[in-house]
Amino acid sequence: MKKRILSLIILCLFLTGCWDKKELNELAITMALGVDKIDDEYLVSAQVVVPGEVSSMKGGAGQSPVTLFQAKGATMNDAIRNLALVSPRTGYFGHLQIVVIGESMAQEGIASILDYLSRYYEIRSDFYLLVAKETAAEKVLNIQTVLERIPANNIFNILHTSEHRLSNTRAVTLANLIVDLEREGKEGVLTGIYIIGDEESGSSKQNVESITPTAQLKLDGIAVFKEDKLVGWLTDEEGKAYNIITDKVKNTLGTLSCPEGGKVNVHVDSLTSKLKNTIVDGKPEIEIDIQISGNIGEIDCEIDVTKEETIKMLEKTYEEQVEKNVNETIQVVQNDFQSDIFGFGAAIHQSNPKEWKKIKNQWDTEFSEIKVTVKAKVNIRHFGTVNNPIQENIKD
Repeated sequence: MKKRILSLIILCLFLTGCWDKKELNELAITMALGVDKIDDEYLVSAQVVVPGEVSSMKGGAGQSPVTLFQAKGATMNDAIRNLALVSPRTGYFGHLQIVVIGESMAQEGIASILDYLSRYYEIRSDFYLLVAKETAAEKVLNIQTVLERIPANNIFNILHTSEHRLSNTRAVTLANLIVDLEREGKEGVLTGIYIIGDEESGSSKQNVESITPTAQLKLDGIAVFKEDKLVGWLTDEEGKAYNIITDKVKNTLGTLSCPEGGKVNVHVDSLTSKLKNTIVDGKPEIEIDIQISGNIGEIDCEIDVTKEETIKMLEKTYEEQVEKNVNETIQVVQNDFQSDIFGFGAAIHQSNPKEWKKIKNQWDTEFSEIKVTVKAKVNIRHFGTVNNPIQENIKD
């Protein structure tokens, strides 16, 4: 019995808790990171929460809810570690929401950034990455935002909402991007973020104290990568076409022109896209089959939607519009970027690995010349609780 008690006492000496644990009041909780390149050095900007200003249990001192710490280094790791020279607390990245990469940094290559982020044990892989369009990442993270007190949360929610409501952006996580960049026959994309207004005044707290902020953040375009380098941008319409091709549209709006002038909106609540590849005379060909279902959301022209021929006319118009937009987007990517962001090569690799083995070493050339056939089928199911436009019933 005495031996057993002695053994327990000895064991207790080793059960002293987590030797390397850190208290919450010792940590700088980082919600967003910005990465830029200044000369040959990395510039890291860490958007850190100011605890007293975001606490719901007590009133703050009227300061900004976040602060921005910055440091330089020869590598990402150096720069992150050098944050300790300016921050009174140890950086904690377990709640990271957003990583913004400056446009010039993205053009140079982001492989080293991805390598560091994927290796650091504290960082999860479910945060979103964006490219600061026509500006530096540090400037994007320096803008105060409305509704969401923490700018990182604001950017995260805008990206998430726009992807679901408009489908011309793409919310890309670290895990998503690495899979795309490592997969044969597929390249990566990221959404761009742009500053509207006065960058300098946008960094002050007064930016969110007026009805109209002097500076705002706006998602703008999709960044096209070839390997790990930014090679160009897709417009909003081209971004929507990209999401259609890759079957990532959750919800969107189609605007159609009426025969006699005016517009009709179609609210799309279901869109699927399937890629089919074949080998014709030793050359790969791609067929894209797009199925769209939706309802009429708004009518601003003189048409009678109770007639079957009117609905068929609108369906045909929308089909032609989608086919045109998708074809033009494919041509832009083939001719200007030579980067297979659509995954045509990956589709060939999956369905016909022997053929892919023959062409993968010259896929850039093959991709630029591949024949693509686009077929869209639209089904408009409902036209709302009223029949024809309200304008027809308004008295002159």
